Amino acid sequence: MTTDAIEVEVIETSSLGDRSYLATDGNAAVVVDPQRDIDRILALAGQLGADITHVVETHIHNDYVSGGLELSRLTGADYGVAAADDVPFQRAPLSDGDTVEVSDRMRLRALATPGHTFHHLSYVLEGPEGPEGVFTGGSLLFGTTVRTDLRGAAHAETLARHQHASARRLADVLPEGASIWPTHGFGSFCTAAAAQTDDSTLGRERQANPALRLAADAFVTQTLAGLDAYPAYYVHMGVANLVGPEPVDLRAPHQADPNELRRRLDKGEWVVDLRHRTAYVQGHVAGTVSLGLDGPMATWLGWMIDWGAPLTLLGDSPEQVARAQRELVRIGVDRVEAAATGEPAELAAGSEQVRALASADFAEVARVLAAEAGGSGSGEVVLDVRLNNEWSASHVAGAIHIPLPQVARRIGEIPPGRVWVHCGSGYRAAAAASLLDAAGRDVVLIDDVFAEAAPSGVPMTEG
Repeated sequence: MTTDAIEVEVIETSSLGDRSYLATDGNAAVVVDPQRDIDRILALAGQLGADITHVVETHIHNDYVSGGLELSRLTGADYGVAAADDVPFQRAPLSDGDTVEVSDRMRLRALATPGHTFHHLSYVLEGPEGPEGVFTGGSLLFGTTVRTDLRGAAHAETLARHQHASARRLADVLPEGASIWPTHGFGSFCTAAAAQTDDSTLGRERQANPALRLAADAFVTQTLAGLDAYPAYYVHMGVANLVGPEPVDLRAPHQADPNELRRRLDKGEWVVDLRHRTAYVQGHVAGTVSLGLDGPMATWLGWMIDWGAPLTLLGDSPEQVARAQRELVRIGVDRVEAAATGEPAELAAGSEQVRALASADFAEVARVLAAEAGGSGSGEVVLDVRLNNEWSASHVAGAIHIPLPQVARRIGEIPPGRVWVHCGSGYRAAAAASLLDAAGRDVVLIDDVFAEAAPSGVPMTEG
């Protein structure tokens, strides 16, 4: 949003489904909920000719490591954090009603909006003409709200009631035209639904947001019913942010030769292929895991890997590895043991290490299952690696369900036979198929969108 005096810039982190913001009057600037890789924030401020004088957090984040502390150290900016959060580093403690005077033309007013966390704050951006909008963090999102179970299931209902009350409070104190600037809601597992729009106002949210349309009991019931699993690495994020994250180190990792890669694979270490799954299918180093940079690589890897386990990255280019490093440090995976770039034939210690992976669409699955039902099949297993809510809504009749984060440790539960593995789009299925392939299973990647299953003739079970 831009006015004559104030400009609000969005700093997108689409891989994690989050946004940070930089608001400036052309001279002074405040940054809200910065991600850990703050070089892009500093570059943006430089482009705008703005001096970052303040940094604020809406809450202690659970889905990424914050860059707020380091940004404040480098710029000398005041660092605003909820006064109720007990942290060991120097900060400006903020409570409900406090104001942050960014300049004589711009200030933030803190509003207590518990729900996502107990001490959550939203910040109303006020200009010369009054409120411009509100940075809602994990409170009021675009058409939805943020999950309320990250402080533990025992607190989920209490926080859901707080979330409903907080949304109503924002609606009471802000004009209809006030912009809504959330941090979460763009695919983050902090929320149950991704935003379907790039912007919104309080007036639009009154029409679309369940927190503003439903009574408290109905909202709580709907919110709790929509909760599903969230990434295992979340347990480390809040701790890192409460202690105070270390500065980011994005230096290139050690370069591994083919013999070292083979040794790492033989030891069972995580060696991740960052290329698109179509390239992986055509050829890959045996034992590697497919997690392409075209999808939320860091989210799924952080969910699956044992925290602190040795990690090696394989890419087409050094730039691809560097991008993966940047995504990983955002969730606190700071150490990459090794990396290598090039074609699979160049990275393999021998030609026998280069493998291809079978792939198919749902039309082929339908033909195979029909043959199996007719008695001419040879033992086919359909493996669904989507999450619980996806499976509960609809799934292939007779399929086995193991969510992707559990596949590596539950391979032994998969019945014998050729395994046809699918997800919602093919991305997660590629990761699961690579794990099965490394375990010696006969596997086929269903590289197709799940919505095509039923129209292709695959028998389905609804609900």
